[in-house]
Amino acid sequence: MASVAVRVSFLSVIALLNFVFVFVTGTDFVRFISFRAIYHNITGGSVVCQESVPWSVALRDSSVLKAVCVDLILLAVFTVQHSVLAWPPVKQACQSVVGVLNRTVYCSTTALALQVLMRCWQPVTNAPCLWSVHSSPWDIWFPLICFVFHFLAWAIIFSILLIFDYGELLGIKQVYYECLGLGDPLSLKSARAQRLYAHLRHPVCLELAVVLWLLPTFPLDRFLLAGYLTVYLALAHSLDTQDCSYLSVQLRSKMQVFSLPPGGRVEASVTPSNNNNNHKRD
Repeated sequence: MASVAVRVSFLSVIALLNFVFVFVTGTDFVRFISFRAIYHNITGGSVVCQESVPWSVALRDSSVLKAVCVDLILLAVFTVQHSVLAWPPVKQACQSVVGVLNRTVYCSTTALALQVLMRCWQPVTNAPCLWSVHSSPWDIWFPLICFVFHFLAWAIIFSILLIFDYGELLGIKQVYYECLGLGDPLSLKSARAQRLYAHLRHPVCLELAVVLWLLPTFPLDRFLLAGYLTVYLALAHSLDTQDCSYLSVQLRSKMQVFSLPPGGRVEASVTPSNNNNNHKRD
């Protein structure tokens, strides 16, 4: 009995530490990728690009080339961690080693890769910006507009993460279910939901694209970051018509719930294809 209590305590502490680390990293990432760049444009600060330097000169500058190489290496390290650990053979191998903490380890290593990327990122200040809004009055208004769009995008991203079961994404739910002897929470979902989760690894592509590309000043290092992550997000999942149909059904169901008066109920409809899975939830 004592060993069971020790195991439960150990799993709970690891899951809690992972949650704190991922949450702090997520906050740092929002600041790094979004609000720090906008705040710089509103308040001013160090120069982020050299408009007087032509591209032909900048691309031969050793400091520019060094910064670009470092940034590309950091992006490649993040890609390797984020993709290799999600590759089924590696995922199964990790599952056999860490068990129920597999998702926790994945999230922790992802947060660690992001921390390394943010701490070691090299701004490219000796090259021209791809664009820069500095004419009055847009030098004031456009950063404010960007701030509003970024704020809305992050609010939507946070809402989508909650809808997609934030606790399960971070591995907390897996540990909770293990401690209660309920097994893997993903196995309790319907077959269509499991299929969607397998295809849709990043449910916030559009919102992240807004955050990555909508800035009043766009230096070369930001172009590398935005372009690389946009391509990676576009290639990371493969939704098909069945997944889109399932998402449409779930969206209509959620809208019906929100449109009900207090105390109202939604009559669940069971289609023939779901009769065999009616004991599982979507």
